[in-house]
Amino acid sequence: MAHVVLFDNGTHKNILLEDYTAGGFAVQANQHVIVDGKSGMILDPGGHKIYTKVLAATTGLLAGAKLETIFLSHQDPDIVAAVNGWLMTTDATAYVSSLWTRFVPHFGLDRLVESRLLPIADEGMTMTLGSSAMRIVPAHFLHSPGNFHVYDPISKILYSGDLGASIGTDYREVPDFDAHEKYMAGFHRRYMASGRALKAWAKVARQLDIEVIAPQHGALFKGKAMVDRFIGWCEGLECGVDIIDSLYAGKS
Repeated sequence: MAHVVLFDNGTHKNILLEDYTAGGFAVQANQHVIVDGKSGMILDPGGHKIYTKVLAATTGLLAGAKLETIFLSHQDPDIVAAVNGWLMTTDATAYVSSLWTRFVPHFGLDRLVESRLLPIADEGMTMTLGSSAMRIVPAHFLHSPGNFHVYDPISKILYSGDLGASIGTDYREVPDFDAHEKYMAGFHRRYMASGRALKAWAKVARQLDIEVIAPQHGALFKGKAMVDRFIGWCEGLECGVDIIDSLYAGKS
């Protein structure tokens, strides 16, 4: 278990919490904490298996700041399963796609905190964190029907959830895109809904000034050249319904 500071200008800090699954059977997942002044935010905090460890680590990293926001990119258990614990032990407000606000309670959301689970409209929103404004960017069908990314214009980090995920890597930053592709190709072809959805996302991503793309699983894409390479790869990928015939034929 480790945490890594990805950005720090003295008032605004972005911190990666990596591999709190500690090599178990569960898929590796990254959590991210953003602190601006006295305000804190955690992205995709995870499930019950890591809840206690991530809560303790986050509390320490906030260093006197208050956790105000819990961002949930979509409804998967590795993202939201422990959200009741986070809402019961903090005063934070959680945000998730409006498609999932009535499904997340099935993870055991207590009625006392239901009012602090708020919807994000399909077009996304701007979310205030301290004196900064985080942009909530649509990423629908990548892979969830109601899916969002967070763009932080201060650090220029795009938090991309499952998009860009890699499985089986042992490095924090992608050193060689061509060599890295094999760690993410199978996942993206099977889990992302379609090439059309990827192209729609890429059009939005190219309008952002991105220095780092930080997926929820696996390695970061760092530097404008690597970011551009990844966006271009997404634009050309056939996945999901594009390859549906091969899936039914057992050739995926």
